[in-house]
Amino acid sequence: MGDVAMVASVLRAFAEQHPHFTVIVVSRATFEPFFADISGLIFHPFYPKGAHRNIRGLYRLFTELLQYKPAAVADLHDNLRSRFLSLLFRAKGIHVSQLDKGRKEKKALTRPHHKVMKPLKPTVDRYADVFGKLGFPIVLSHSLSRRRLPLPETAKRFFAGGEAVKKIGIAPFAQHLPKVYPPDRMEAVIAYLSQQGHTVLIFGGGPAEQRVAEGWQHRHKHVHSLIGQFSLQQELAIIANLDIMLSMDSAGMHLASLMGVRVLSIWGGTHPYAGFLGYGQHLEDCIQVDHPARPSSVYGNKPCICDGKDSMELIPPEMVIDKLQHIGL
Repeated sequence: MGDVAMVASVLRAFAEQHPHFTVIVVSRATFEPFFADISGLIFHPFYPKGAHRNIRGLYRLFTELLQYKPAAVADLHDNLRSRFLSLLFRAKGIHVSQLDKGRKEKKALTRPHHKVMKPLKPTVDRYADVFGKLGFPIVLSHSLSRRRLPLPETAKRFFAGGEAVKKIGIAPFAQHLPKVYPPDRMEAVIAYLSQQGHTVLIFGGGPAEQRVAEGWQHRHKHVHSLIGQFSLQQELAIIANLDIMLSMDSAGMHLASLMGVRVLSIWGGTHPYAGFLGYGQHLEDCIQVDHPARPSSVYGNKPCICDGKDSMELIPPEMVIDKLQHIGL
């Protein structure tokens, strides 16, 4: 989800700089809200478990896309499916540009020994390069652009109290465990924010995460779990009205970035050097501890053990609270 949100930021810049061209975005139907108000953009849903499953389904998708008469194809995924589609488009004589994921330098960054610790090209710049190779250069500002969206009626109660009460989003969960701050430590941070009188809104997760978030809601004032209550489009509107987001290296960071909201992010097994820091966010807002074992992976799918401890355990709650206090919370 996060990578698709980053694509949306790049396409917003494309639409501004190349207003006379139409872009057809192919992605899962769930992600359509990311692209809702980008001018000159057509969203074509992809159904990997339905109509577009297997080789025959991908060929069906190819024939659907041919109806748009594309002049060029930008492959921003570079996986087996997109490579197959790229092959079909090339066979039709259509110019295809594919993403360079920088696998070699990412391997050097994440290997167990002799890591090459240097910032790699941001993923959004890699996306822009794909368009550049097609003859459509994109200049990215790498700055947040605030987008105020109207709140859903059922969410307005969370924003009572006006500007005097800070509205803080927290996205405490992630797909992979090495990217998740321990729940007991996160609860200590939530307790601090509650004691300060801030409104805390919890985003993202399934039934198990919902139970954890509802436990926090029960134990602390001004804390509300939004998990399972709103559609993605509604969540984006709520996020657009936050004062700040506290997130893992996860989709929550990228959704907030898409809405132009500042993010304090917590990093364990992954590292912002890999290029996945939210668009417009700053390294200074990343909460992390340097250790020779970090990072262990690009996507957080491998354990990261530092002197016998999980990398997230290197970050005490006080470190997160100090950062919140430093920015006036």
